[in-house]
Amino acid sequence: MSNPSEAELNEIVRRIVRQTMQGGSTQAAASAASAGTNLTPRPQAPPVQVESKMTTGKTVALGADHGGFPLKETLKAHLGDQGYRVEDCGTYSAEAVDYPDFAYAVAKMVSNGEAWRGIIIDGAGIGSCMAANKVSGVRAAMCYDHATAVNSREHNNANVLTLGAGLIGSSLARQIVDTWLSTEFGGGRHARRVDKIMAIEKNN
Repeated sequence: MSNPSEAELNEIVRRIVRQTMQGGSTQAAASAASAGTNLTPRPQAPPVQVESKMTTGKTVALGADHGGFPLKETLKAHLGDQGYRVEDCGTYSAEAVDYPDFAYAVAKMVSNGEAWRGIIIDGAGIGSCMAANKVSGVRAAMCYDHATAVNSREHNNANVLTLGAGLIGSSLARQIVDTWLSTEFGGGRHARRVDKIMAIEKNN
């Protein structure tokens, strides 16, 4: 086998160089494509929609006697800030009045379906609770802490809340109101028992 001539050697070298350059270009193109893919911004996921806790449109009937008047005004502003529509059933000053009148006004709005829930404030919360429970369809509960607020809603499906302004401060009252309004009725065995409560009302 004869040795290749100088011209043939030069041709072999040129061919190898061309192949090397072509391979390098291909690799560079592949790298560029890969880099381009990595640099291409991915479509962003849509922002998570957080369900609003605002309760615009739900009407809360609010009433108090003279002993509960200052706390009523505080809660009226607080409920408005939370997005509730507030129906103020009075009283409208610290002048002495009779609590059954305002308990009845609030309870009647709930009974008639004019209000989603009702809140009544007097000195101790007891008398207003008694008066409100005389109105058909009303299940009033006097609450004085978080546990009673939860229980009255979860177990008893209370639709009227009574508070004693002489027993709790405004901060605790706001917490009770928020808990009471946001706690759902548990249903189940509790529904059967609430039905029995309402049956007593119908049978007497």
